Amino acid sequence: MTGITAHEHEKRLVLVSGRAHPALAAAVSQQLGSELVPTTAYDFANGEIYVRFGESVRGADAFVLQSHAAPINVWIMEQLIMVDALKRASAKTITVIVPFYGYARQDKKHRGREPISARLMADLFKTAGADRLMSVDLHTSQIQGFFDGPVDHLMALPLLANYVRSRVDSSKLTVVSPDAGRVRLADQWADRLGAPLAIIHKRRDPTVPNQTKVHELVGQVKGRTCVIVDDMIDTGGTIVQAAEALFDNGAADVIVASTHAVLSGPAVDRLKNSRISEVVVSDTLPIPDEHRFPQLTVLSIAPLIARAIREVFDDGSVTSLFDGQA
Repeated sequence: MTGITAHEHEKRLVLVSGRAHPALAAAVSQQLGSELVPTTAYDFANGEIYVRFGESVRGADAFVLQSHAAPINVWIMEQLIMVDALKRASAKTITVIVPFYGYARQDKKHRGREPISARLMADLFKTAGADRLMSVDLHTSQIQGFFDGPVDHLMALPLLANYVRSRVDSSKLTVVSPDAGRVRLADQWADRLGAPLAIIHKRRDPTVPNQTKVHELVGQVKGRTCVIVDDMIDTGGTIVQAAEALFDNGAADVIVASTHAVLSGPAVDRLKNSRISEVVVSDTLPIPDEHRFPQLTVLSIAPLIARAIREVFDDGSVTSLFDGQA
């Protein structure tokens, strides 16, 4: 039987995974030292999803790993079905692990008659039977309050920042926020790297998705190596525009660091053909070969997720993984 058992408390940890990102699931399983629960999952001819676990999970602390990659709605539904199956199989606790939380950008109403889909997502998982939620770099921290239960908000900042520090002289570094919404994240980066901060002000047309216009730059970037930090790269428009604004203001080099490599539509071509020297991301989402390009560096998020799972299972502190800053 798979899993980890703590004999003195008769606790058993089981890790199950959907089909969205098998490479990450295998890496997390290896880091934990626990095999994935054998799972049968397939689609019926009409698109319905079937899931069955190959061994008993009764009384176990179950962790359900699924990153919401494209096709996003398929993988969300599969994870919901897996949670329901665990609940009906009498798992003791169910922790939903979503390295990339789908619909996170729809966290508030910008105009009338719009949904708050990020809240709906949390409600769906709670209704399905989830006791706890774990995610990496939510688009906004307020999403933690949408779920009626504990939420472990993991941060990829230490992983990404340590890599950048190993590549660039910190004395020549400037951390750049690509918009006003990322200033707090950029400030955390600046504190960690001991570097100054610059901010790019932009405006986004609410009626046109994935398009922005750069307006002005606040901060000194001339002759500096600039690190643009963001939680995700979707179509790459914001990042490439920000990089061009930095070069126009005399930046010597531009590096991009982002947790989630969504890389939709024209993103790969935009980044590959830009003057950006390196794009550093984590593997919270699967990145197929056709979406990889010479400037792309992918860091593994599996050790962080595995450590967080172990802390939750052992009733430890997830916050301790981030020096009390999570």
